[in-house]
Amino acid sequence: MTALLVTGGAGFIGANLVRRALRDDACSVVTLDLLTYAGSLDNLRDVAGHPRHRFVRGDVCDRALVEALLREHRPDAVLHLAAESHVDRSIDDATDFLRTNVLGTHAMLEAARRYVGSGAAPPGFRFVQVSTDEVFGSLGAGGRFHEGSAHAPNSPYAASKAGGDHLARAWANTYGLPVVTTHCSNNYGPYQFPEKLIPLMILNAVEHRALPVYGDGQHVRDWLYVDDHCDALLAAALRGAPGVTYTLGGGAERTNLALVESLCALLDELAPAAGLRAPPGGYRALIRFVGDRPGHDRRYAVDAARARDALGWSPAHSLDAGLRATVGWYLAHRGWCDARAHDRARLGLGGGA
Repeated sequence: MTALLVTGGAGFIGANLVRRALRDDACSVVTLDLLTYAGSLDNLRDVAGHPRHRFVRGDVCDRALVEALLREHRPDAVLHLAAESHVDRSIDDATDFLRTNVLGTHAMLEAARRYVGSGAAPPGFRFVQVSTDEVFGSLGAGGRFHEGSAHAPNSPYAASKAGGDHLARAWANTYGLPVVTTHCSNNYGPYQFPEKLIPLMILNAVEHRALPVYGDGQHVRDWLYVDDHCDALLAAALRGAPGVTYTLGGGAERTNLALVESLCALLDELAPAAGLRAPPGGYRALIRFVGDRPGHDRRYAVDAARARDALGWSPAHSLDAGLRATVGWYLAHRGWCDARAHDRARLGLGGGA
């Protein structure tokens, strides 16, 4: 039996990862999550009571708790996903981002170091630092991020994740901790909190609200379906080489405007607008260009060749198929969406604390 400790496992990527891991009969999972605004047990409802899953509510900054969980469950790998992750929120106030993404990562690394040093860790133990391509900054019209790309973060969120990455690298090189680091492109799929672009656009559209597109809409992102990302994370945890970094992308670049237009076309097909407030000409009529995000990176793209060659991983979902599945999920789970107490107001204008 392969035992995993997943931090942030009640959040968007974490909950999908827990669910994916439990589909393997030879895997057990301990989920650690503080259940802040974007983490919810609703995201894990379908694995509640699963005999190979245990949920623990707790803070990754609580090193004593983490050390106790490691001693009790003796995981073969820690997948550290717990993080504050929304760029706009980090612009308004970076405090929680620094606490969780930097200090929380430090606490996790120290707990893992003691776990390995005590001799309790199984052979082949790995600590997976789950990070983002945003730490690399912004690309021009050409090129792609890769494992040798320099950290050059431009948002408070990206800077906080870069800080955690640097700590993970230092703990690997100074203490010999078997760290594997991953940098993923933009994820999308079920259970993503409605502040993020894709769920925000879907929910605003079906309510006939404006679809805000930042700046000129020509910012480019490489989109990765969350299930594909989860497959890559499990491969990194089980087969990744300690001390090695893997960049993970969907190979699906799209401008923000083109992405929103694709969502509108899917909604025209799957949820045709009706009623007095229905936008004439379809959902595209709801698109509104708004002031750009401060420090908005222009383009991200990822070279995932190392993950493909070394881990045998590649995305299974095209962007078109993934978007269709995602739109269908949000349309079928309006109760989950309505339970997320979020007014979808604009954040990230730099006027916070």
